[in-house]
Amino acid sequence: MKPVVQSLLETDLYKFTMWQALLHSHPNTQTEYAFVCRNTPIYPLAELKDDVERELDHLCSLQFTEDELDYLRSLRFIKSDFTDFLALFHFQRKFIKVSTNGEQLEIVATGPQVHVSAFEIFVLHIVNELYFRRLQTDATLPEARRRLAAKLSQLQAFAQEPKKFHPFEFSDFGVRRRFSGAWHDEVITTLAREVPEFFKGTSNVYLAKKHHLVPMGTMAHEYLQSYQSFGVRLRDFQKAALEDWVQEYRGDLGIALTDVVGMDAFLADFDLYFAKLFDGLRHDSGDPIVWGEKALAHYAKLRIDGKTKRLVFSDALDFDTAFRIYRHFADRTMPAFGIGTNLTNDTGIPPLNIVMKLMSCNGQPVAKLSDSAGKTLCTDETFLAYLRQVFHHPAI
Repeated sequence: MKPVVQSLLETDLYKFTMWQALLHSHPNTQTEYAFVCRNTPIYPLAELKDDVERELDHLCSLQFTEDELDYLRSLRFIKSDFTDFLALFHFQRKFIKVSTNGEQLEIVATGPQVHVSAFEIFVLHIVNELYFRRLQTDATLPEARRRLAAKLSQLQAFAQEPKKFHPFEFSDFGVRRRFSGAWHDEVITTLAREVPEFFKGTSNVYLAKKHHLVPMGTMAHEYLQSYQSFGVRLRDFQKAALEDWVQEYRGDLGIALTDVVGMDAFLADFDLYFAKLFDGLRHDSGDPIVWGEKALAHYAKLRIDGKTKRLVFSDALDFDTAFRIYRHFADRTMPAFGIGTNLTNDTGIPPLNIVMKLMSCNGQPVAKLSDSAGKTLCTDETFLAYLRQVFHHPAI
């Protein structure tokens, strides 16, 4: 059976954009990333250890091709020195270890951030594909296609609703928890062919290149979390991260992630300067309606017209939820939606809820204080309590 990973472009765009920014601003950072499964799998993930080892060996044999580098160079926000770095880059096996703890699979990547951060998405879709290969039956793909057809019917029915200020738009954010690479490709092909008026792109850089779609994404939690260890006052880490992003991209990639220490703490730092420089905000935890109302109230307080800003929703969405959010906000702002697992792993088999998160940076713990229960992740309770105190964030 062919290896899971076929190209080093098979990752989220924001891995490249964060990679470039951190290579330029903090190239010597040392980090640790750890794999976590948040739900109970059908069979123990520890059984996949040998297969994961083999897939990581293959991943570490890959390099970017000239054609892939040319594609990255064609993105105006990717700089020439970064693609020169990628031309020499390959994953180093010594930086990632796989082990088991009872029935649990443990994967830890430790080393320079510019060498280990990019393991994340590959580890996740390797584990997913290996896991579902064992569960797939002859009925799995027909059921997945039936469910995808039902989503297309939902979209076609939704198209008959009265038009609002801003049209409904969504993108695929599903590479990390997809059922398989082949199914992901089929989903993207189908959406691009059947509903191009709604479907605007994919976070998967490989599929964006293959299907001539817009690659989507800006930053993830790890980017802002890293700044908790970069020598600035902890209270100021978000402002430092946003300022470095502005200097790196000069107006490109202008969607800021808001939930590293909660929406309220983010808005306290997101002053008129940042509110004018960034195109909008991304929601990834907490009640989306409450979050959106806070965002629009903040813009109004700053005398910024909410209709000029984009609010991107990306937290565990399906189309029913996206439609509900759209109906609430589309006359007052420009909503957009990133839909992941519900697009790329809706087959009738329960999906895994797996992540690979930044746990420490330069020898110090880092953390995300989520606005959703169960999403906060930190192994150091003392640092977590301190972070909550600094940002007045309640335990959830």
